[in-house]
Amino acid sequence: MLSNMACSLIEHKRINTTVAKAKALRIFVEPLITKSKQDSTHSRRTVFSTLQSKEAVTELFREVAPKVMSRPGGYTRIIKTGFRQGDGAETAMIELVDFNEIYGNESSSKPKRRRRGGAKTTGAAAQAKADVADEVVEVVEEETTEAKAEVEATEIVTETPEAPVEAKEEKETSEAEEPKAEAPSNEEDKSSDSEEEKKD
Repeated sequence: MLSNMACSLIEHKRINTTVAKAKALRIFVEPLITKSKQDSTHSRRTVFSTLQSKEAVTELFREVAPKVMSRPGGYTRIIKTGFRQGDGAETAMIELVDFNEIYGNESSSKPKRRRRGGAKTTGAAAQAKADVADEVVEVVEEETTEAKAEVEATEIVTETPEAPVEAKEEKETSEAEEPKAEAPSNEEDKSSDSEEEKKD
C-alpha cells in the first residue's frame, strides 16, 4: 500500500488520504527522495526495488530530484482537510513542497546565516534604522526645495525693478521720436507757405 501511495505521490505531486496514512507515507517516501539526489545506477535500482514502477522511478529521478537538490530534507507537507463523512476519519492532503505553486518558493536563493556573538539586529531595530534614513532623506529634500524657492524669489526680485526702468526708457524714447516726426511736417508746411508767398 505504501509503495502504491508513494508512486501516486511522485506522479501526481499531491494525494488525499487519511492523516495516519499520510504520516506513514512521509516516513516511507522521504528516504527515497533523498536517494534520488544521487543519480547513479545503484540508487535507481534501490529505489526501483522499493517502488516497483518504472514510470515513478523515471519521474522521481528526472523531475523531482533536480527541484529538491538544494533542500536538505522535509520534502513533503501534510495539510489536514477535515473529517471524512462516511467513517469520520481525519483526512489530509500530502504534497511535495517544491511543486506547490500556491505557497511559492519557500527556499530562498541565499541560505540564512546566523552570527555567533556580537550585537544582533532585530526586526524592530532594522525598521527604526530605515525610518531614520527616510526622515533624513525627507529633511534633505525639504532643504533643497527651500533653497530652490529662495533662488527663484531672488531672481524674481531682481527682475521686477528692471522692468519699470526699461518701460520708462521706452516711453521716453517714443516721446522723443514723436516730436521729431512732427517737426519735419511743420517745416514742410512753412516752406510751402513761404514759396506761395514769394509767388504772390
